[in-house]
Amino acid sequence: MKMDVSQQISKYLKKARVGIAGVGGLGSNAAVALARVGVGTLIIADFDVIEIGNLNRQYYFFHQVGLPKVMALKENIHQIDAQIRVVSHHVKLNQQNSILIFRDCDVLIEALDNAQMKQMFIETALSEWPYRPLIVGSGLAGWGKNEIIKVQQYDNLAICGDEMFEVSDSLPPLAPRVAVVANLQANAALEFLLKDFKFKNE
Repeated sequence: MKMDVSQQISKYLKKARVGIAGVGGLGSNAAVALARVGVGTLIIADFDVIEIGNLNRQYYFFHQVGLPKVMALKENIHQIDAQIRVVSHHVKLNQQNSILIFRDCDVLIEALDNAQMKQMFIETALSEWPYRPLIVGSGLAGWGKNEIIKVQQYDNLAICGDEMFEVSDSLPPLAPRVAVVANLQANAALEFLLKDFKFKNE
C-alpha cells in the first residue's frame, strides 16, 4: 500500500531517539508534539512531582497531581501512541547522570527551569557531544510579543524563545507562550532528525 509523506515521516522517525531534560511546561509539551509525529523513543528526566499550579501550562491533568512528572508524562504519551518507547528517569540531573541518561540520543532538548541546572546541562552536552544537536529554551515568560519569539541556530545548537523575558514574579510562564516555545523546540528537533529524509513517491 502506498504511503503518503506523513506516513513515511512517521516510519522514518520510529528509529529516532530524542532526550528531554526537564518535563515541565516546555518539556512536556515538546514531548507530546514529538510523540504525535511518531518519534520512536523519548528519553525523559525530571525530579519534580505535579502540583496544581503546573496545570495551567504543562501537559498534565488534575488526577495526576502528586505523581512524578516523568511517570505521568509516560502515561499521557501512551494515551496518544502506545507503541512509543518512553524511558523515564525520576532524578535530579547533574553532570554525571546526564551523561549516562542521554548518551544514546540523536537530539537533545533542554527544558529546565532552574538557571544553574540549565547551565550545567548545556555545558555538559556541548562538552560531551559537540556534534549532537542541542535545542535550548530561553525567554518564554509573559504574554504577547509573538514577533520576537524565534529560533536562532548556531551549527548544532538551536535557541528557541525571545532570549529576553525570563520567568519572574511579575512575568509568570503562561500556556500560550510556553506552548509556542515548546513547539518551536519540537520543530527544531524535527528539522535535525529529518535532514536526510527523502519522500519516496512509489
